[in-house]
Amino acid sequence: MFGATGPHVVVLHGGPGAPGEVAPVAEQLADKFQVLEPWQRASGAEPLTVACHIADLHDVIVSRCGDEKPAIVGSSWGAMLALAYAAEHPDRAGPLVLIGCGTFDLKARSKLQSTIASRIDAGLKEKLDSLQTAIADPDLRLKTMAELMSPVYSYDPLPDDHSVAAVDARAMEETWDDMLRLQAEGVYPKVFSTISSPVLMLHGAYDPHPGRMILASLKPYLPQIEYREWKRCGHYPWRERGVREQFFKVLREWLASHTSA
Repeated sequence: MFGATGPHVVVLHGGPGAPGEVAPVAEQLADKFQVLEPWQRASGAEPLTVACHIADLHDVIVSRCGDEKPAIVGSSWGAMLALAYAAEHPDRAGPLVLIGCGTFDLKARSKLQSTIASRIDAGLKEKLDSLQTAIADPDLRLKTMAELMSPVYSYDPLPDDHSVAAVDARAMEETWDDMLRLQAEGVYPKVFSTISSPVLMLHGAYDPHPGRMILASLKPYLPQIEYREWKRCGHYPWRERGVREQFFKVLREWLASHTSA
């Protein structure tokens, strides 16, 4: 928990399997809000599913937020989880903020993959290709790959004082496989039409996730969605030198105007 007074805000990390990633966002909101930063379930005996993550998030909101409908701020996969939760529990979800939201259709995902490929030079490709044989542990291998890929996702990043607590490669694979299955079956984004909460999408133009294509895929089901994009900004706006202050200003003001104590 960050902060002791104000409306509740739940901040969801990405990955899946990257707990601790959004701690800087939670800390910056703590002066005006009571911020929860739940770490999503790690891999275990049973395969992880989107439904499992939704149920876990519901337990947190019911147990920690009382009758309040908290704002939910999600980054990347966390933004997708925020939407999935709000569709399943529209009576418990408050305003939603989607930061660097993931893709919900093949067209946007193809654009994401082609953008990433275009930014990987020969030197980086060689390093990435060597990981499979150089690092046996899948969690460490994924963590190392993410570190190598940082320039692909960021425009002008500040030094990062926070690190992911524990990368979980299996959690990412199982959860993402289930999300892709649900998309293929037509569940997402169609069920988002049940969401009545206000929705704000914050995106960097340099983010390989194609913001405006993702917006277009969501707009038919979320006509209330608002969109804000920054030119010199990648996947993590709070880490971007030229955008960080403006990002937090927009986030704080929007949350303040859409929540009440």
